[in-house]
Amino acid sequence: MNIKTSKLKMNTLLLFVSLACFGCSKSKTVTPVVIPPATYKDPAQYGTPYSGVPATKDIVMYEVNEKTFTPANFQGVSARLDSIKALGVNVIWLMPTYPIGVLKASGSPYAVKDYEGVNASFGSLDDLRALVAKAHTLGMAVIFDWEANDTSWDNAWIQNPSWYQQDASGNIKQLSTYTDVAALNFSNFNMRTAMIRAMKYWIYTANIDGYRCDFADNAPTDFWTQALDTLNKITTHKLIYLAEGTNGTEITAGFQIGYAFSYYSTLKALYAGTTTPTGLFATNTAELASLPSPGVKLRYITNHDNASSDGSTISEYKSKQGALSAFVIAAYMAGVPLIYDSQEVGYPNAINFFNTVPVDYTANPDMIAAYKKILAFRAAHEAVKVGTLTPYADASIVAFEKKSGTDDVLILVNVTGSTVNYSVPAAVQGSWIDGMTNTSSTLSSQLSLTPYQYVILKKN
Repeated sequence: MNIKTSKLKMNTLLLFVSLACFGCSKSKTVTPVVIPPATYKDPAQYGTPYSGVPATKDIVMYEVNEKTFTPANFQGVSARLDSIKALGVNVIWLMPTYPIGVLKASGSPYAVKDYEGVNASFGSLDDLRALVAKAHTLGMAVIFDWEANDTSWDNAWIQNPSWYQQDASGNIKQLSTYTDVAALNFSNFNMRTAMIRAMKYWIYTANIDGYRCDFADNAPTDFWTQALDTLNKITTHKLIYLAEGTNGTEITAGFQIGYAFSYYSTLKALYAGTTTPTGLFATNTAELASLPSPGVKLRYITNHDNASSDGSTISEYKSKQGALSAFVIAAYMAGVPLIYDSQEVGYPNAINFFNTVPVDYTANPDMIAAYKKILAFRAAHEAVKVGTLTPYADASIVAFEKKSGTDDVLILVNVTGSTVNYSVPAAVQGSWIDGMTNTSSTLSSQLSLTPYQYVILKKN
């Protein structure tokens, strides 16, 4: 018997047995064949990973609210990238670029309908890629905004109720008081996996350089550890992680930068006259002490939330000069400085980031010039970025010296609306160079500072 004949007979026998069994078991349920899911593969890398991502200490970040540009889309932002770079910026944070939910909507860009989609009102994926690529060409890294705590009610994930928190009746819960979003369930392994894969997606698909993570305190620390450990396995990219959170555990989980909520509140109170420079130094010390090494704080005089709730920096810090002086304090005392788009041109009104609010980016060129000088001095001095801080107590002047090796700088800021005759501490009297004009300056025992004047000096 040859092999072909043997196989034919065997196949015939098996067919007969199968038919016989099928005929005698019509009442039985046939178990369907389960096809195993396709093996997950990371998306293909788009573009060349950016090699110029700055060290944390060197970051100067600029928050982009796409709705303040004209046109209010990726192309509108792209057209202003040269001007943003010229300020001294090396990292751009793009506010959410994803489709926004419609069901139960409030208009918030943080009600994400599709984590792997692009908001069509801003443009296409190609437009977004072009924006990122141009920023890289200009020497700026790009991070995306990420909402890990909730989705919109019309996100496709809603079809998996176990991915969300539920009440006793099995109804999906909203997140806290936010009626437009559904709260995610971090106990669900599949949800976590999908979330992390979506974060990986943009690193590969749009060639971005990290994330600013919204409301980071609300997600468990072990999720952030899992997510960032996974992202860090992408060895072709150096990634930046900013947590909108106050917990030191977020730094332990892998974030480099945390929010300075307390510092912002104290700085605002200082210009309102309800606290003192000593109070600001105390807040600075306490905030930094709360962070595990090597974490740093993001220091700002406004951001999208504050510009909406607290109004313009011009009103918050009493004048254009007041806003500039507050930025000097925030950018020089410690941490990573942030500019929220519109503050560099002194936009005079509140900005509700749910809405399109065109900003005149040609306004107040004097302020733009001042921001450039302030940030150029910071870039040139390690003492500003990482130096040891020595505060000098005064009721009206925020005065501090910072040293790193032979680099020695002195900052004096009048935080009042009156001219102040400042008694200069003996330790800093003597010869200096004005950091804004590069001219010689000698400090004697007294110095008169006009309302909201700032003096930036480097050791001669």
